[in-house]
Amino acid sequence: MNLDARIPPGPLESKWETYQQRMKLVSPAARRKLDVLVVGSGLAGASAAASLAELGYRVTCLSFHDSPRRAHSIAAQGGINAAKNYPNDGDSVFRLFLDTIKGGDYRSREANVYRLAQLSSNIIDQCVAQGVPFAREYGGSLANRSFGGAQVSRTFYARGQTGQQLLLGAYQALQRQVGLGRLRMLTRHEMLDLVVVDGAARGIITRDLVTGAIARHAAHAVVLATGGYGNVFHLSTNAKSSNATAIWRAWRRGAAFANPCFTQIHPTCIPVSGAHQSKLTLMSESLRNDGRVWVPRMKGDPRPPDQIPEADRDYLLERLYPSYGNLVPRDVASRAAKVACDQGRGVGPGGYGVYLDFAEAIERLGARVMTDRYGNLFEMYQRITGADPTRVPMRIYPAVHYTMGGLWVDYALMSTIPGLFVLGEANFSDHGANRLGASALMQGLADGYFIIPQTVGDYLGSAKPAGAGVERAEFAAAEADVRERVARLLRIGGRQTVESFHRRLGQVMWDRCGMSRTAAGLREALQQIPALREEFWRDARVLGGDGEINQQLERAGRVADFLELAELMCRDALARDESCGGHFREEHQTAEGDARRDDARFSHVAVWEHAGPDAPPRRHVEPLVFQAVTPTRRSYT
Repeated sequence: MNLDARIPPGPLESKWETYQQRMKLVSPAARRKLDVLVVGSGLAGASAAASLAELGYRVTCLSFHDSPRRAHSIAAQGGINAAKNYPNDGDSVFRLFLDTIKGGDYRSREANVYRLAQLSSNIIDQCVAQGVPFAREYGGSLANRSFGGAQVSRTFYARGQTGQQLLLGAYQALQRQVGLGRLRMLTRHEMLDLVVVDGAARGIITRDLVTGAIARHAAHAVVLATGGYGNVFHLSTNAKSSNATAIWRAWRRGAAFANPCFTQIHPTCIPVSGAHQSKLTLMSESLRNDGRVWVPRMKGDPRPPDQIPEADRDYLLERLYPSYGNLVPRDVASRAAKVACDQGRGVGPGGYGVYLDFAEAIERLGARVMTDRYGNLFEMYQRITGADPTRVPMRIYPAVHYTMGGLWVDYALMSTIPGLFVLGEANFSDHGANRLGASALMQGLADGYFIIPQTVGDYLGSAKPAGAGVERAEFAAAEADVRERVARLLRIGGRQTVESFHRRLGQVMWDRCGMSRTAAGLREALQQIPALREEFWRDARVLGGDGEINQQLERAGRVADFLELAELMCRDALARDESCGGHFREEHQTAEGDARRDDARFSHVAVWEHAGPDAPPRRHVEPLVFQAVTPTRRSYT
């Protein structure tokens, strides 16, 4: 397998400029004859589709939602990072790059991360021009706040609705192109397979989620921007419909999968309340600007929080990591909360929770200031829990939030299948083993607005792919595969619900491949998951037909893919015999309980190749080379 990342030569700070100077161009007249499919309409997909259409390509954007505004990007709360240095607190492009590389525990490519930091300022300018209502200081300048893993304030925000406002900006750009006739928007269409012709991506097969119709779509290039796969754990902060089907279908067609075990656990989520839940609710990391994390010093302390005096409280993050305090990276904060709960000092039902307390900030600044900053988040918490966080501390616990793994891409964001580009959370490229807060929105918009319009043109100008009509045998074969898979799901005729299988899979993954992992637990999971998958195909019950709206059928297909992806994740976690970032192997930790990397053996990207339905996947590596930084043990003390 060819894993040439095609990183331009020269100094780190000039690589992107070098790429742009050397890339092939496509003339405006030629662009009007080239078709590009964009799958997904979140921040990465909508911005990519709008930007490519603006350049003159014939773009079709597909979404399984009824509107692009439903994309899970809308749920992002806290903010978006950019190296503007408006607070004049010492920030720079290099510092954002360094924080991101370090936050990812030195398991990402320098060149990709530096380009992301370079483009961050352009994103803010673009979004301001679109009218995104970022928070502003009294004098009118854009406001910033801090996020985990940084000692500067570089996060731009729109109260607790940053993702929503950014997505509305991208949606406006998208709809403008629809109105101009340059872009065709297909809603309620789900990609179920990738079509590869002569070794290159040339189209997709979709199912209309309203009529059940199976359709073929051909193009000169395909862009996947379909988000992450956190819902493999069943309970996560992801929207219930978020899934891995598009990238998993691409993997089975030959696109390599990188670092599948790198998943992020977010430290500030509302704890699980019962077996009835189908998802979890995020509480923004921005709350840790003013909220203080603590647990009782005494195990099993039964007192309510307002009756526990300061002397009996352990502000654990401030104690363990005094330089960063409550704003350590997410993996560090999550593990600290887990350790405290495992020690018997957790709070709430079952002891699975820690307090996030705003009393000190309210005393210092006033309740009105806190409400102005976090009003919608406070309201959300109160509606779900019945508790007012201005009066009693929030109760939080870590939960699955994001996946750093994804399809392998080179510097141009192209997968191992020529012509198949992968953006945002669907690829692996920028965050290593742990993503810093407020960087997901940054990556999605950098990929969509500024990178993919250049790199797709470079590919089309260099490869000059001929159009592949949907009448080709490859399209017919892919469509037949999709129809057979749909029919197979409907004829299982078992007794157990798809949801019950998903819940059982999620429990296995959380217990064996979640916040902490062991070799023994992973081996056990690799026995349990294939057995569960076999039981699914024997005893799942999928009601309804294929020629109608059938959400049970949709979920069955997605869970079937999760049952395969989960096994790959556990294989990857077992093979990576070290701890790094969110991948915490209990066998590899320091005396202080921090992750202990093994750079001699694992300073690489683990890349998995599909070897066929009855063969184990093949593991390849892309060595990570560092020129600007020297990997060291992460320290936030």
